[in-house]
Amino acid sequence: MKFRVERDALAEGVAWTAKGLPARPSVPVLAGVLLRVTDSQLQLSGFDYQVSSEASVTVHADAEGAALVSGKLLAEITKALPGKPVEIAAVDAHLELTCGSARFTLPTMPVEDYPSLPALPERAGTVDAAAFAAAVSQVALAAGKDETLPMMTGVRIEFNGGNLALLATDRYRLALREIDWQPDDPQLSANALVPAKILADTAKTLGPIGGELVVALAADGVGEGMIGFEAGERRTTSRLLDGANYPPVRNLFPANHAAQATVSVATLTEVVRRVSLVGERTAPVRLSFSGDGVVVEAGGTEEARASEAAEATFEGEEAMTLAFNPGYLLDGLGALNAPNAIFSFVEPGKPAVLSPGNEDGEQQSGYRYLIQPIRVVR
Repeated sequence: MKFRVERDALAEGVAWTAKGLPARPSVPVLAGVLLRVTDSQLQLSGFDYQVSSEASVTVHADAEGAALVSGKLLAEITKALPGKPVEIAAVDAHLELTCGSARFTLPTMPVEDYPSLPALPERAGTVDAAAFAAAVSQVALAAGKDETLPMMTGVRIEFNGGNLALLATDRYRLALREIDWQPDDPQLSANALVPAKILADTAKTLGPIGGELVVALAADGVGEGMIGFEAGERRTTSRLLDGANYPPVRNLFPANHAAQATVSVATLTEVVRRVSLVGERTAPVRLSFSGDGVVVEAGGTEEARASEAAEATFEGEEAMTLAFNPGYLLDGLGALNAPNAIFSFVEPGKPAVLSPGNEDGEQQSGYRYLIQPIRVVR
């Protein structure tokens, strides 16, 4: 194998392929990136039995072949190379890389020991890559981190005709985002529970490519199924979490509200950050909404206290006071991607729902963030 390639194209392809490689692989070859040159195309592959990543790069090939090298090391090297063409050749049990006056010699691993990557599942439809990436970023933050509850660590994707919905919850908050997409089968009705970290990394990388993102889904869509994404010359697959018993979390969103408040996202974000400085990281902040606006309060150790008022419009018969985890509240505010936040309340002991509001304070559809209040004894 011997070829010449542009430095940026190589670095981007290697970074995409190596991003999901395990830090402590079960077998050494799974830490590698497979380079295979065929018909002036360099195919880069990474796989850990759960997630696969592939990228294609056009090269000037002198000789076809394949080589398997450490993915993390190759990614670090290609990122640091000068902006000049790169020449790569497999020589015996080594890979020789030359870029300008920089030269690297990397040991290779046996190509024959590398497992075959899974094929991309059957295509289900397409979605705007940027819109999908934005939706994933709004939802994945609500997924759980506790690996003993794997179901909670995923993002549930629901495919219903031309509607694509993403949901995630860690039992203390719940995020829901709905967007349009183009299914190949207009009658498609399926769901998939994708590990949140994998989905977030994939969307963050494929979103900037723009254009259409192909979504591929295994026939069953549950249990040991698989989902795939393809944009440009990049493809990835991921095994799904078992979502057969995923709770009906949509029912947690209240059908009606007793009060509603609208406040500037930027203003409330700054106030919550300042006031929460007196408390420990998870110490709650109290928000008291009334016709006079909103007052944000927090208490910390050694009798430290803080409060600050901000402008807000309030519609309701009685003032509403609730306490929230400040981190969860700030996550929700940051995910709205709107100038105003609209809080919908049922009663003080019940979850509140955040929705995006435009410049005029009108509620926008598509995204909802439910947050469970914390009971505070005063």
